[in-house]
Amino acid sequence: MNTSDTLTEPLAQLRPATTPLYDRPASPPVATDTGRADLAEAEDFVRLHHREHPDQPQPLLTRLLEIRRQIHETGTYRHTSDELAFGARVAWRNSSRCIGRLYWNSLRVLDRRDATTPEGIHQHLIAHLREATNGGRIRPTISVFAPDTPAGPGPRVWNEQLIRYAGHRQSDGSAVGDPAYVDFTELVRTMGWNAPGGPFDVLPLVISTHDTKPQLFDVPADAVLEVPLRHPEHEWFADLGLRWHAVPAISNMRLRIGGIDYPLAPFNGWYMGTEIGARNFVDADRYDLLPLIAARLGLDTGSETTLWRDRALVELNVAVLHSFTEADVKISDHHTESRRFLTHVAKEERAGRSVPADWSWIVPPVSGGITPVFHRYYDQADQRPNFYLDPEARERGRGHCPYADSAPGPTHRGGGSQ
Repeated sequence: MNTSDTLTEPLAQLRPATTPLYDRPASPPVATDTGRADLAEAEDFVRLHHREHPDQPQPLLTRLLEIRRQIHETGTYRHTSDELAFGARVAWRNSSRCIGRLYWNSLRVLDRRDATTPEGIHQHLIAHLREATNGGRIRPTISVFAPDTPAGPGPRVWNEQLIRYAGHRQSDGSAVGDPAYVDFTELVRTMGWNAPGGPFDVLPLVISTHDTKPQLFDVPADAVLEVPLRHPEHEWFADLGLRWHAVPAISNMRLRIGGIDYPLAPFNGWYMGTEIGARNFVDADRYDLLPLIAARLGLDTGSETTLWRDRALVELNVAVLHSFTEADVKISDHHTESRRFLTHVAKEERAGRSVPADWSWIVPPVSGGITPVFHRYYDQADQRPNFYLDPEARERGRGHCPYADSAPGPTHRGGGSQ
């Protein structure tokens, strides 16, 4: 069936109820420039929604015909509030790289589709951070902005996450701050950002819409909860001046629901400690702190056989978990989260649903072999709704401008008045 079919075709000839979205190989859909909704995906999604929530006020066939008519006339359709909330939650349920999906149905969905200006979008993004932070009792939250349509693309944020720290390139080639964001930092400098130059400077947000050039907006300090890091046994650890933000809000992935792409749908859960203590602070292209920690611990770094990296890694992760706990900021450890994930798998299997999972992401980067998620295989199907990272989003997050006519910078810079 395609949109050239007549709208008077008998309802019985609409696509039969199937579950193809649960059987497809992992091949993410390609975002199109037209913004046209995929009718087949729309029908599959609506059937899924009605199957899991049969108490819908509108009969299934009526909704299917309504969507078909809207796509025929406009090239797209509009999700109801219930469909949007359900689709966002199922997208989390289907996210194969996320270990923390047990609470997918509790995701708080903020419908921001009517925000049209960069200023309005900025206000909602800051509101998202404040509401998700919740005084340290982190709430899983997603803000869904306008989708791509045939009339034009939806808004975008160039940042990979709503909160990331700048990387300041030094004359000797080193970096102060997060080396992974040196290029992005230099980009926003050319756009007018006055960077303080410290190791934990929160990057501004770069927001663009289909009819505006990219614009800079500061993230106000009172919207960013940060946790100073201390170790329960080593007092010198506090002297390192390390800290990390409480809310990991991913902002560069498009949300695809029922054949419609939402390019700006930032979402967050809470941190698993290893994300901070075994990746952000440890990766060679990030803060790369293991040699420093090992030296302060007095470890022999002259040979790998001393396992100095492993010992320093454990102590760094102890400090992260201890600090967040002492600050009353929600965080989870990788052993607890691994058990929760298998609880999620069991619940989904009882509900008759498969659980797609990428083993390389589900197994924690610390002590993977002694966590229960290590000792099994997982399905790799591409189940939709879902989140996808496009090449363009990846380039924006690396500080490469995908819009040739947007250089050297924006026409407006928003302040941090929120």
